[in-house]
Amino acid sequence: MKIATFNINGIKARLPRLIEWLDETRPDVALLQEIKTSDETFPIADIEAAGYGAIWHGQKGFNGVAILARGEQPVERMKGLPNDPDPSHSRYIEADVGDVIVASIYLPNGNPVPGPKFDYKLAWFDQLLHHARSLWEGERPVVLAGDYNVIPTSSTDDVFSERAMANDALTQPESRAAFRRMCNAGWTDAIRAVHPTGPVYTFWDYQAGAWQRDAGFRIDHLMLSPAAADRLRGAGVDKDARAKEKASDHAPTWIVLA
Repeated sequence: MKIATFNINGIKARLPRLIEWLDETRPDVALLQEIKTSDETFPIADIEAAGYGAIWHGQKGFNGVAILARGEQPVERMKGLPNDPDPSHSRYIEADVGDVIVASIYLPNGNPVPGPKFDYKLAWFDQLLHHARSLWEGERPVVLAGDYNVIPTSSTDDVFSERAMANDALTQPESRAAFRRMCNAGWTDAIRAVHPTGPVYTFWDYQAGAWQRDAGFRIDHLMLSPAAADRLRGAGVDKDARAKEKASDHAPTWIVLA
């Protein structure tokens, strides 16, 4: 079972790239973030024509998450994070696909630091950790995946330049501490379980030739419960997708479960 997360950065603007990627890589589940479209304008006809069922939690012009499943309809479990500090933002959707619980997550960016947006980021992450505990207790395979907007470490394995990102919300000690709390609670960072060392970037900014310089960082994560981690057989990043015309600034990131 191949499960991928992809911050599409506007599903209508990137729809040809999304359909192309689905056709080329055929993930069983695709978890999308930043769809940036309302519920009413989600391009469901195009998604279904590509062979996928879908559920989504839209928001016009901002945020928005979706779950796609190849050849079947995801069974919605919840839309919106329980006790979201600002439920007007569409940042979380959860479903059953086969015997696996999957969630598409778009964690707040948090810039500028300090300020209310950073406070919201930390409060949102706290609520995610609280909800993750309830999922853990079910002892089912769970994949909590998406754009976490956290660079886990200062190593060049995770960020091209710690100095360049030093004042960004993605690298702040509080952001990294929240991510570590998730790992310490027993959730497996799938990419690092398969690729423990070496640069594995998932995002390259549109500015300053970041893609051409490989000035990227890792913020798209697939976090696995023990029952899912036991089934982990592979993980990677579809980096070539970032090189395409009118590409998202993120690359699809994926796992394979037995």
